[in-house]
Amino acid sequence: MEDVPGGEQAEFVAFVRARQHRLLRSAYLVCGDHHLAEDLLQGALVKLALRWGRVRGGDPEAYLRTIMYRDAVSWWRRWRRENLTSAPPAMTGVDGSEDASTRVVFAEALRRLTPRQRAVLVLRFLEDQTEARTAEVLGVSVGTVKSQTAVALKRLRELAPELKDLLTVGEGR
Repeated sequence: MEDVPGGEQAEFVAFVRARQHRLLRSAYLVCGDHHLAEDLLQGALVKLALRWGRVRGGDPEAYLRTIMYRDAVSWWRRWRRENLTSAPPAMTGVDGSEDASTRVVFAEALRRLTPRQRAVLVLRFLEDQTEARTAEVLGVSVGTVKSQTAVALKRLRELAPELKDLLTVGEGR
């Protein structure tokens, strides 16, 4: 916080407090791991703090999200490793409700996508961004966003066919 001048420091802190939970949720959906999501968000906040004086008058949240999503993809490019397991972890204490089981299935399927595919889905459907805005945030072409979205959705259908059944039941109402 030493990088943010005195008067701007309170504004920066208020900005972070107002958005931290939502941003952490987005980071988690992109990473698939709580600890990595915290690291990703923290790194993005440090970069934002360094530029706070220049971006605070514009759209600092968009700037922060761009940093976060690009860093997630960059990390994946550097390391190119996957954490594959043969089965999801045992769920003890789950009440068995349809909502909870759907979230578990979705989270497990989402974790098995590449970071870029997760980032595209999070931006397009959770953050409700346009294809053009998603491409801008990730630093790729609109065509790449379209193809990654199609591939990611196809992969989700393959990984979690039970989600399709639940959606079909919901459409019949």
